[in-house]
Amino acid sequence: MCRSIKTLRPPVLPEEATEEDIRAAALQFVRKVSGFRAPAAHNRGIFEQAVDEIAESTRRLLEGLEVRGSGGAAKRPAQEPVQEPDAA
Repeated sequence: MCRSIKTLRPPVLPEEATEEDIRAAALQFVRKVSGFRAPAAHNRGIFEQAVDEIAESTRRLLEGLEVRGSGGAAKRPAQEPVQEPDAA
């Protein structure tokens, strides 16, 4: 199953990964982890939620990766980390 997951970052993928590419990879991951190719009706909601969450994480990962030697492609600025208040 996981052999269907392709590398989604340049230069392996000649252009930016599409939403379809990202969702297909997320679906394959959830299928592999859950052991189900298609969920039963009572598991469909949580299965789809997992695909959505993994697709979003994948999007953030691809947006934040810096690929060195890729012809000057700039890394997008990372979000500022949230500082926790000091525990007193």
